[in-house]
Amino acid sequence: MVLLDDYQGVGLKMADWSSVSERINITQVTHPLDDQSATVAKLAGAEIALAMRERSVFDAALLDQLPDLKLLITTGMVNASIDMDAAKARGITVCGTPGSRGAAAEHAWALVMALARHIPTEVEGLRSGDPAWQKTIGFELRGKTLGIAGFGNLGQRMARFALAFDMDVVAWSRSLTEEIAAPLNVQRAENLDVLLAKSDVLSLHLPLAKTTRGMIGTRELGLMKPGSYLINTARGPIVDETAMIEALKSGQLGGAGLDVFEIEPLPTDHPFRALPNVVATPHIGYVTQETYEIYYRGAVEAVAAYLDGEPIRVLNS
Repeated sequence: MVLLDDYQGVGLKMADWSSVSERINITQVTHPLDDQSATVAKLAGAEIALAMRERSVFDAALLDQLPDLKLLITTGMVNASIDMDAAKARGITVCGTPGSRGAAAEHAWALVMALARHIPTEVEGLRSGDPAWQKTIGFELRGKTLGIAGFGNLGQRMARFALAFDMDVVAWSRSLTEEIAAPLNVQRAENLDVLLAKSDVLSLHLPLAKTTRGMIGTRELGLMKPGSYLINTARGPIVDETAMIEALKSGQLGGAGLDVFEIEPLPTDHPFRALPNVVATPHIGYVTQETYEIYYRGAVEAVAAYLDGEPIRVLNS
């Protein structure tokens, strides 16, 4: 078995592997793999692989090069980086694990606060001994409007956070109804354009799909209030990165809090690493002690069930 993308090297510490450790040999990969050939090399001979969220892409071309792979486990129950049909056609069972229901929303809110009070800039200045004791002027959230695109569990948690800070909340999703929104003190936007126009801060909580890829582009960013803020802890490709960079440079966007990107890890020369009005983190919205414990316990359960001939939480049956 290979534990892919175990960046912190904690996969074997986050769960009790004793129920399967005498039945399998486990190898950890603690760094990002640069290309498909590197992934093939690491998985050579492996019957079982654990994918941490969507850090590694398992498309048909890669699966064709893994003849020994029989069980692919993904943390969580959704993984757009795995070609489920291709795996099934090659006799590979894909299983999921339970997941956290709140970590990503907490991180999204941390990005809101970091932008509002320019925390990274001020911390850097203080630590560096910059003689400019105060460098920025923040803005208060009270009385501002948080727009939420996608109103599932994470979107609803964001709404509760915002209401606790005396913000107004407007939300939109294709399935959102007045019956859902009203009891939560949330205004329902009739469409995405209305949501964009009303938001001082826009937070995205949508899955990546054909209908959401590139959903926020130049036109949509132009509908937002000049100087408004964008938070994306969902998936990078939901927003057109080129359009967002231009909006950040022009001031149409006052800032962006980003945890997800088109390409991950983010290239070292990417503008998001240098733009002063961007607070960027390396896709750590789900990287918490509690979430990892859930993920890895679920992985142990999936391995044990597979070895016993009764796979659980199968995603490509």
